[in-house]
Amino acid sequence: MFKNVLVICAGNICRSPTGEHLLRRKLAHTGIRVSSAGLTAVVGHPLERHALATLQRHGQAPREHQARQLTPQLLQVSDLVLVMERRQLQDVIRLSPVSRGKTFLLGKWQNEREIPDPYRHGTAAFEHAYALIEEGADAWSQRLQPQR
Repeated sequence: MFKNVLVICAGNICRSPTGEHLLRRKLAHTGIRVSSAGLTAVVGHPLERHALATLQRHGQAPREHQARQLTPQLLQVSDLVLVMERRQLQDVIRLSPVSRGKTFLLGKWQNEREIPDPYRHGTAAFEHAYALIEEGADAWSQRLQPQR
């Protein structure tokens, strides 16, 4: 049973907090805790303004966010680690080799699809990333929910 899911991207201000929010909403009734962090986090920064605007355009109201740095301790307490890019898989494993078996792409169920970083690429890039993150979150949430 998964109790702690950690969503990771680079800066922890765009993709991972978006994934965190969407997964948390989808898993709200399961008791699974969802959080996020960044490999090169912009520590303490809020959700990037385009990421926030994209979430809001889709009817989402994310809680206040502060970016945080990924640490071996965060990986240790996580049962499932979801990253956006293949390179990030390797970065996580380098930081915590024992995390190999629990680290996957958020887009795993979409043919191992990567989710490109929309940072500094405008509204269209954020909309594209949001759509991919939402698909990945939907697929993971279906697999993480207990069967009835």
